[in-house]
Amino acid sequence: MTHLTQQAIEFFPTKYWHKLDDGRVQCDLCPHFCQLKEGKQGLCFVRANHNDQIVLTTYGRSSGFCIDPIEKKPLNHFLPGTPVLSFGTAGCNLTCKFCQNWDMSKSREVDILADQASPEKIARVAHDLGCRSVAYTYNDPVIFMEYAIDIAKACRKYDIKSVAVTAAYINKQPGKEFFNYMDAANVDLKAFTEEFYHKLTGGHLQTILDSLVYLKHETDVWLETTTLLIPGKNDSDEEINAMTRWVVDNLGTDVPMHFTAFHPDWKMRDIPATPAATLTRARQIALDNGVRYAYTGNIHDKSGESTYCHHCGQQLIGRDWYVLSEWNLDENGCCKNCGTACSGVFDKKPGTWGAKRQPVSLKSFV
Repeated sequence: MTHLTQQAIEFFPTKYWHKLDDGRVQCDLCPHFCQLKEGKQGLCFVRANHNDQIVLTTYGRSSGFCIDPIEKKPLNHFLPGTPVLSFGTAGCNLTCKFCQNWDMSKSREVDILADQASPEKIARVAHDLGCRSVAYTYNDPVIFMEYAIDIAKACRKYDIKSVAVTAAYINKQPGKEFFNYMDAANVDLKAFTEEFYHKLTGGHLQTILDSLVYLKHETDVWLETTTLLIPGKNDSDEEINAMTRWVVDNLGTDVPMHFTAFHPDWKMRDIPATPAATLTRARQIALDNGVRYAYTGNIHDKSGESTYCHHCGQQLIGRDWYVLSEWNLDENGCCKNCGTACSGVFDKKPGTWGAKRQPVSLKSFV
């Protein structure tokens, strides 16, 4: 636990905590259950004990905003081709040694939170810029859930959707509240062994599996998963086979799965990048086990990036990186060739945002 500094500009009250008999306060947001003395921060860095209550120290502050293609989240079945306003804050409640966004998620400096913005301003800017959704990403939004929920509420006034890019490492009750305001989620299913989660992320696999089952069966949130395949750590045929079978048995055949390439980063710079063949193999195992929509990511693979009809094999959505090249869905989201429905949330026509990445400074908006 670290000590709270006075750099934070606002201490925003939270409700998932309780006082202990020894004078400490326990945070009940996630399974870490951090027990904090006055002035101490939890493992996530952004939730702290201030005046004998757990507060959020990053409400209203961001490490930056950028308009991305929705496919970059990655979400391939949620409003394809449309722009999403993406942002994050600082900190994380997992300690992944392979973190690809470590400069934000592992930050212990509030100074990186350069952009200040109210939920109402973020919603208005997203609307003015023509974004169909806002993504809470870069670091895990569950740790700033109060800020994310307020933004989601503001976005609903403009019919702007909310997207959570998350590891879903959150307890049941706060998870219910958080996901109640999300329209789509891409959940990192980082591996399929408890050993991997415990040693490399500081978390536990079962919490993630419970979150996935809840999202699929008790919410209307559109769900996709992502697994970063790390050579020698979670890329064996046996593990991928077990994972994809679990997904089919517990989530169904229609949850898209993304297998993405690792590159050496953070505390795992001694492991080589994932070979493209590993991703192709994982995708094929998923398809063989009944997953209807399986994708490769972080490599250039038109076939592995594209969407196909699970009934007739027709290419429904062609992708070249983040550019849509083919669109063979009718106005109802069905295959034009055979009429079979493709699972997802689709407009009558695809978006045309393409692969553009456009940084946004909210300071330029009144």
